[in-house]
Amino acid sequence: MTSSGLQPRQDGDAALRLLRDGPLDLEGRLVDASNTTLRGILTLDGATARCVYKPVRGERPLWDFPDGTLAGREVSAYLVSQATGWDLVPPTVLRDGPFGPGSCQLWIDEPEDAEPLVGFVPAEALPPRWFPIAAARDDDGAAYALAHADDPRLARLAVLDAVINNADRKGGHVLVGADDRIYGVDHGVSFHVESKLRTVLWGWAGRQLPPDAVEMLGALAGQVAGPLGAELADHLTISEVAELAARIDRLRDTGRFPQPPEDWPAVPWPPM
Repeated sequence: MTSSGLQPRQDGDAALRLLRDGPLDLEGRLVDASNTTLRGILTLDGATARCVYKPVRGERPLWDFPDGTLAGREVSAYLVSQATGWDLVPPTVLRDGPFGPGSCQLWIDEPEDAEPLVGFVPAEALPPRWFPIAAARDDDGAAYALAHADDPRLARLAVLDAVINNADRKGGHVLVGADDRIYGVDHGVSFHVESKLRTVLWGWAGRQLPPDAVEMLGALAGQVAGPLGAELADHLTISEVAELAARIDRLRDTGRFPQPPEDWPAVPWPPM
């Protein structure tokens, strides 16, 4: 939520204008992030909102992703999310900021009474309709389970992650907004040409995709072959856009959620 009342879904165009053109005043750094991640305030034409600004110069070099490309991948995840019609990623743009070019994303405040959808729960008290994903123990040796809700909103996010090949879907990257919608954030390590899907949302692995996902994938394939693909080419390589199209085709062919990989860690660390 923002002080102007901007919501990602209802005021998407206004949010994008604010993100692109609003003067950016920094509030501080999010210290838990591995790359430089700054929170700021944007103001334009009487509208004010918080944002997350990730300058390219603050990206930590990775062995498997080209340097300086994570901000563009954040924007690409938003563009694909918009093309699905599901609005799962907050408005995100590439813009200049106090530390140079970087991604700028609308900040999502979670209500204090928001019910968590992913987390560690006592192994003997798994909530109804929750999927256990991995076993764990606390410092005292008590048994816990990493688990998530069997929630159609999360299922859509799992489909999006499979489409963009998200290598880092932590539980903390799933936010519940004030409008009771869920949002996925932190997509800098997505769209690799090699299969790198790593997520805490494996509860539907191998199950049939819901009808709305099958319909969405058909429409998305056409968009990647057209204007969406051209827009993504500003941020991704030709090979990455082509592999995006290939992943969509594979999901349509199987009609099922992907299975955890056998040659790649299935769950990110830390998972939350």
